[in-house]
Amino acid sequence: MHKACALTELAPGDAIRLETSPPIAVFHTEDGQLFALDDTCTHQDASLADGWVEGCEVECPLHASKFDLRTGAVDCPPAKLPVRTHRVEVVDGFIMVEESAEAPNLPPGLTATGHESQGSQAG
Repeated sequence: MHKACALTELAPGDAIRLETSPPIAVFHTEDGQLFALDDTCTHQDASLADGWVEGCEVECPLHASKFDLRTGAVDCPPAKLPVRTHRVEVVDGFIMVEESAEAPNLPPGLTATGHESQGSQAG
């Protein structure tokens, strides 16, 4: 499990990015619900934690794809693939995230550990 932050440090309507591989975004909705998704939009390399949350959706700041915070499903293109969801719980006042075991859907050119190399190196 990943420790995100204290619940009191994430105001309703805000999100944070966890520097996992791949990164995870934790969202605290205006009505007090907590959700965690892969942070990278599946259309292009953009942080969903930097996006806009309305209800149970997050809008990517780059090309306005929308994802359902509950399911990770795409609600509005240009993204076509969903993002993974992760289990969230509050333990002793801290937001804890259990990372999904499913393979992530990442945009072209990205791997779970970052950008693909532009060429191979001899070793």
